[in-house]
Amino acid sequence: MQTDDLEMKKLVYLYLINYSKSEPDLALLAVNTFVKDTANLNPLVRALALRTMGCIRVDSITEHLCEPLRRGLKDPDPYVRKTAVLGVAKMYDISPDLVVDEGFIDMLKTLLGDANPMVVSNSVATLMEIQAVNPGQEIFVIRQEELNKLLAALNACSEWGQVFILDALATYHPADADEAERIAERVVPRLNHANSAVVLSSVKLLLLLLNYMTNPDSVTMYCRKMAPPLVTQLSAQPEIRYVALRNINLVIQKRPGLLQSEIKVFFCKYNDPLYVKMEKLEIMMLLVEDPNIAQVLAELKEYATEVDVEFVRKAVRAIGRCAIKLDNAADQCVDALVNLIDNSQVNYVVQESIVVIRDIFRKYPHKYEGIIVKLCDKLESLDEPEAKAAMIWILGEYSDRIENPDQIFETYFVENFHDETPAVQLQILTAVVKMFLKVQHDTQPLVHKVLKMATQKSDNPDLRDRGFVYWRLLSASLDTAREVVLAPRPPITAPTTTIAPELLDELIPQMATLASVFHRPPETFITNAKLAVPKAQPGMAAPQMELTSGADEPIEGATSGSGDDAARREAVAAAAQAVAEGDLLPGLASLAAPAPATAAQAAGLVMPTPAPVAPAPVAAPAAAAVPVTAEGALPERRPTTVLLAQRTAKGFQLTGDFVLRGGVLGLDMLAENLSTEVIPPEFEFQFNKNGFGVVPSTMTLPTALTPGKSVSVFVRCDLQPGHQAPWDGADPRTLCTVPMALSNAFTGVHFFNGTVSLLCVTTPGASIERPAFAERFQALGEQAEQTRILERVYPLETCLGLLKARNLFEVARKRVEDLVIVYLYGTTRVFESEFFVEAAFRPTPAGTLACKVSVRSKPEGIATLAADSAAILLSMQ
Repeated sequence: MQTDDLEMKKLVYLYLINYSKSEPDLALLAVNTFVKDTANLNPLVRALALRTMGCIRVDSITEHLCEPLRRGLKDPDPYVRKTAVLGVAKMYDISPDLVVDEGFIDMLKTLLGDANPMVVSNSVATLMEIQAVNPGQEIFVIRQEELNKLLAALNACSEWGQVFILDALATYHPADADEAERIAERVVPRLNHANSAVVLSSVKLLLLLLNYMTNPDSVTMYCRKMAPPLVTQLSAQPEIRYVALRNINLVIQKRPGLLQSEIKVFFCKYNDPLYVKMEKLEIMMLLVEDPNIAQVLAELKEYATEVDVEFVRKAVRAIGRCAIKLDNAADQCVDALVNLIDNSQVNYVVQESIVVIRDIFRKYPHKYEGIIVKLCDKLESLDEPEAKAAMIWILGEYSDRIENPDQIFETYFVENFHDETPAVQLQILTAVVKMFLKVQHDTQPLVHKVLKMATQKSDNPDLRDRGFVYWRLLSASLDTAREVVLAPRPPITAPTTTIAPELLDELIPQMATLASVFHRPPETFITNAKLAVPKAQPGMAAPQMELTSGADEPIEGATSGSGDDAARREAVAAAAQAVAEGDLLPGLASLAAPAPATAAQAAGLVMPTPAPVAPAPVAAPAAAAVPVTAEGALPERRPTTVLLAQRTAKGFQLTGDFVLRGGVLGLDMLAENLSTEVIPPEFEFQFNKNGFGVVPSTMTLPTALTPGKSVSVFVRCDLQPGHQAPWDGADPRTLCTVPMALSNAFTGVHFFNGTVSLLCVTTPGASIERPAFAERFQALGEQAEQTRILERVYPLETCLGLLKARNLFEVARKRVEDLVIVYLYGTTRVFESEFFVEAAFRPTPAGTLACKVSVRSKPEGIATLAADSAAILLSMQ
């Protein structure tokens, strides 16, 4: 360290920076040398010593850094001063109070007037960083004096120094329009800079200054000057192009006329990456108008013949958006779609076109009925749920214009009703009812058949409820049914922007940052995001949580509002309402009264009214709690997952589930001999490498398994010591799969998979204090929450017994009328992570118990696994 060789000194200092992380105490031995070097005659050595002391993250060194840093801020050499300025930022990160007490912030403000522009830009960067950490304080507020200093230094700074100054100027509020124009005039030359970050920061500042200008000519002039630099960014590398396009998207939505005449530059090139093409297509939709629709439509037709499936689909949808947005161009767009349907040999193009035409029919009802015949010719090629639903909607809406619509429904859709997705089933039900109301002749058997399948043979509650509503309407009065089902709908419109105005105003100041690429505020995707100005979404309040141990007794340390009873009751009511919003068990009390005979029934339309459902009292179910065994299992619950089917193992079948029995993880299995021969009791049983690191013990049957007999087997399992779950942020459910191999002299070798629940690998004895639970639960926020709605669960005490047997610690319980909210806490042995559970139980009109389970954790994958496990555990089989 005492060497005069500058290169050797750099290497030694670099070694000290890295060595101090593991041996912070020994780093103190070098403090005297650092302090001595800060007084060296060579400015490079002085700056190197200051930089190294700032990079050593040891609190005890910070005290020795104050005096050298003070000298460095006043050093005659600008290189030392700019290095010392950055040292203040590093020191503030370690000891904020020390920076304030030593007066370094005031010294930084003084350096805003430094003769060297690099010192000025570094001072701005440091002050902005400190301000971002303290959004509620006015640490760095630009006034008239600072404004002139920053504008003077702007032209002479390096490119990144210009970015810092431009971002700082974006926080300044001009006094009037004249001042805004003066600032804009000084900033305009930065638009011609070669660095994209400088250009985007300049555009951001100009957009904010336009809000203060009152002269329309000035606004037009500056908008015209911003257009060429933005277009120039599209000739850069693909990654920079994409970032520029995302920012241009914001600019166009804020100032729609800014690039109106430049739409050709957004036409896709053959060598553009897919993500660039998709973003260009989105911008084209924002800029398309009547004067340029012909050019845009010609481009979209070409795009529909590309090889990228996702891009082709978006191009077809863009044609539909043009038709909806521009009334005068609707005919051209429809002709283009019909041409695609007639000539395209690609199935997904045809299906996407049908989806788009459905939207056009909603915009222009009864205008393009002539193309329905061509759509019907493509019925056999439909295999995507969205395309099927769109075609079914068209058939139902125009069933009075189609010949034999009942035969079309019967042949193509009703026969496979139960194999369709819920969205298609709902559309079939509505379309068939529409057809019956428009074309009653010979359609009654079909509508009766569909209603019966929807209400009596379906497990989907939404489908059943809609079927009951339609059935009651048709049984009561056909005129009333027509008024409800065939009511005119308002035509759809194409939105001129894709971002809400409030969010757009929040994103414009964040241009040239990740927020402008994601089109989301930074606090939504960055933990502990640093914002210069705190953002508050209108109509949204910070999440509050109240934990109580009894009916009215608040838990010490938990958030409880103002503390008075009225406020607490209001908070509890809000929580109850939030839980109620997740209730998926609507009652059918409105169907209790039988419908009187109507003219429709007298005329032969006899449709049986659904059986009346008497309203059940809203009270806790009277059923006694099902006892939970000491091992944490229900006595009557047996293994349900077929691991090895008899058809693949010569009549030997193995059913099993992973369980936690008496705190021991194991595989609870039922071995059955469905063959005609005796199966030997010796098995070789192994697990392959799996996400949780589960390994089994040996598996041996008590005796040989004779034909027709079965035996229960419990294979104890353990977790590999020190195992780290290989989760890379993908779907966390993949970690639950356990590949297994089983070998027996009779069955041979077989490979199959099992699934282990996260609640089987929890840590015994986990607990937490209530105030800490409340604080961490709120800190995670709703973005880290996973929710599951369970329509029918075991009685309350049974559910809690099952959860406690899986090492979940009950923190608090709250009763609000018939609603019971329980908060639980657990940790995992594999991830060494904690998760927080909120379980809300409420009785249903049918006399059962429903539950809403919400789990918060970080990483969020833990919450997903815990919520899935709780849903399977608590749901009644």
